[in-house]
Amino acid sequence: MADLRCTIAGVKSPNPFWLASAPPTDKEYNVVRAFKAGWGGVVWKTLGEDPPIVNTCSRYGAMSLNGQRMVGFNNIELITDRPLDVNLQEIKRVKRDWPDRAMVVSLMVPCEESNWAAILKRVDETAADGIELNFGCPHGMSERGMGAAVGQVPEYIETVTRWCKQYTRMPVFVKLTPNVTDILKPARAAKQGGADAVSLINTINSIMAVNLDSMAPEPEVDGKGSHGGYCGPAVKPIALHMVAEIARNATTAGIPISAIGGILTWRDAAEFIALDAGSVQVCTAAMHFGFKIVEDMIDGLGHWMDAKGYRRLDDFRGRAARNVSDWQFLNMNFKTIAAIDQNACIKCGLCYIACEDTSHQAISNARTDGQRRYEVIDDECVGCNLCMHVCPVDHCITMKRVDQGLPSIGWVDDPRNPHRRAAAPR
Repeated sequence: MADLRCTIAGVKSPNPFWLASAPPTDKEYNVVRAFKAGWGGVVWKTLGEDPPIVNTCSRYGAMSLNGQRMVGFNNIELITDRPLDVNLQEIKRVKRDWPDRAMVVSLMVPCEESNWAAILKRVDETAADGIELNFGCPHGMSERGMGAAVGQVPEYIETVTRWCKQYTRMPVFVKLTPNVTDILKPARAAKQGGADAVSLINTINSIMAVNLDSMAPEPEVDGKGSHGGYCGPAVKPIALHMVAEIARNATTAGIPISAIGGILTWRDAAEFIALDAGSVQVCTAAMHFGFKIVEDMIDGLGHWMDAKGYRRLDDFRGRAARNVSDWQFLNMNFKTIAAIDQNACIKCGLCYIACEDTSHQAISNARTDGQRRYEVIDDECVGCNLCMHVCPVDHCITMKRVDQGLPSIGWVDDPRNPHRRAAAPR
């Protein structure tokens, strides 16, 4: 099988699958169970100063879709509510007993140099492999001037990162909040502050649902609710975009990335690695299905790499990042049209309805020998792909390319563009 060993910012693990800082990594018992199941590393649930945090009950909300549970997940839980000393003792024991696994410790303290210096000294004594600065938590802690309240201000990110690089021997991962308009600004600040890697994305600010009986947001705490952090499979597209932006931009390219956001399968992990992630962090999937899901992730990634001829993760790391482009550089002459496999078609009519009502009226609805038949009107089809996506039968509708022989031309150079101007690739 392919070699899944992973090294990111000097932190080594037997595979790239890490558990993210969250309830699954809150104590020795959980982490040991995770390592026995095969996880390559963990980011220990965020530590803060004593006295311990007080959490609420309840803490979680979830969104289901067409019978699939927890497509989206929301939490209003804060950092660890266990004593700092207990956490540090457990981290030290686990690292001693599992020396080949990555042990990164998430931290969050008030934005004062002395606070960071004090906790870093104590974490150093655990022999952990690295620290992750939690600049992402969007609820509870942000109202106290920590978490996303720091992560949304690039100057704070750079300053705190510099402090931490001064006071610790360990690699510093900076966990970025997605609750910004441009992920490059905090990523640049982390790099300028000396960060060894960035982790992203943290959770997205959200209200999961409203209970229409009690008229309160969910999760509900004695008739009230609060904004919380949104995660789970539904956030993966947002995470992919932000990882890609950092990987392909000249001002941030090269900084190692630990990717987080909606990772449920080996394929999800492979997509992030193809966008230049060095490791991947998982939370919601483990909370939904348990720690043993990592077995399928390891097997699936390894077998896929074998089939593709990739021997190491670096053989395909970043290969997709080079193909992420700004819109104006896409080929304006590229042309596809839809094709319907009549043998696979179940005559449901969804393609026709979607195209007729909301797109380009490029699918005909006729009857042949008393049977409905849907066919693409080639001259009207603009290749938008909507019919392919609404079709319930895999591969029944495909897109065929019809632009052979035409040169590739971007929008900025397209004679059809009345505002042509010179533009350099990003």
